[in-house]
Amino acid sequence: MGTMLPFVTGAIWLYVLGRFIWPLPCGIGARLVLALVVFLVAQYHWFTGRFFGTLASPELPQGVLIALAWAFGAFLLLALLLLLRDVAGGLTFLLSRGAGRAILGGQGLHLSLGVLALVLAAVGTWQAVRVPDVKDVTVPIPGLPQEFDGYRVVQLTDLHASRLLTGAWIAAVVAKTNALDADLVVITGDLADGSPEARAADVRPLRDLRARDGVLAVPGNHEYYADYQRWMAAYRAQGLKMLENEHVVIRRGDAALAVAGLTDRQARSFGQHRPDLDAALEGLTPGTPVILLVHRPGGAVQHAQAGVALQLSGHTHGGQILGPHLLTKWANEGFVSGLYRVGAMTLYVSNGTGLWNGLAIRLGRPSEITRIVLRSGNP
Repeated sequence: MGTMLPFVTGAIWLYVLGRFIWPLPCGIGARLVLALVVFLVAQYHWFTGRFFGTLASPELPQGVLIALAWAFGAFLLLALLLLLRDVAGGLTFLLSRGAGRAILGGQGLHLSLGVLALVLAAVGTWQAVRVPDVKDVTVPIPGLPQEFDGYRVVQLTDLHASRLLTGAWIAAVVAKTNALDADLVVITGDLADGSPEARAADVRPLRDLRARDGVLAVPGNHEYYADYQRWMAAYRAQGLKMLENEHVVIRRGDAALAVAGLTDRQARSFGQHRPDLDAALEGLTPGTPVILLVHRPGGAVQHAQAGVALQLSGHTHGGQILGPHLLTKWANEGFVSGLYRVGAMTLYVSNGTGLWNGLAIRLGRPSEITRIVLRSGNP
């Protein structure tokens, strides 16, 4: 995707150039300047990745990253609004040429789309970088021992600690999580972007996470982009129990609840251990309810068939923008946000606590700190 991104954003820029910039009622010099500015915004990932760090983690001041997020978000939203206008205008033209021309060529609507894109991008960027609200979810689990009825799991995912979501933001998330007094805290991947050295101060607040049964985590795809093994060591140094195709058993007297975790399929590109559910469940007493932590929601059908009771995932960020989120849903086996019933298993896909700094915008798909309460009985 990294090598294709400049071509994708370049194609979008050509569309914006032809359908928005060139028809503007101003001189050619002004249009050329605007075209250049928008081109630089469209290609900012390439420039920052080449000169200021990496595509996954540009090392720029937070204020600069927020400004770039707003500009790039406005660029994408403008392209989307133009496409909606062109489709609506084209369909209207088939019924009434005059009305169709008014939609396709009206200067008032034309300029309004530009202003709307800028405003929506500002709102979306603020939604992306604020500390998330708590979302409450209740999950009935067949066969859950009464000793675990009411058991509270707080899920964090896609924290993406970076120069955008800094240590201060992580510390605020940790404080809000600790206030929930959870039995267990789980983190389902993509904890940080960049190298362990660059993010050392930003991930340090994770050591302050508290829960009665500890903090469990699994890697996401972004853990592999810098140095996987050193990241695993860095997370463990923060007190996180990293589950790499393994499980732990939590007990309340004679009752047991298993929490298993998988690596991410990105491992195959870096010579690391691929996800292995059989290894993760090996040695479990039959009948023990299993919560599975896996970064991506894909594979849920197979996990349900293996007897998993509850799968917790992230990765999708909820699709980030309502409407285009359907593309994210299509790319993730139909799972994008919230609760799903997959056979006898419940799947919960979090919208994410944070997000990648390269697309820092949320509209209608808010971030979340998820408090999950387990209940005995059938859904």
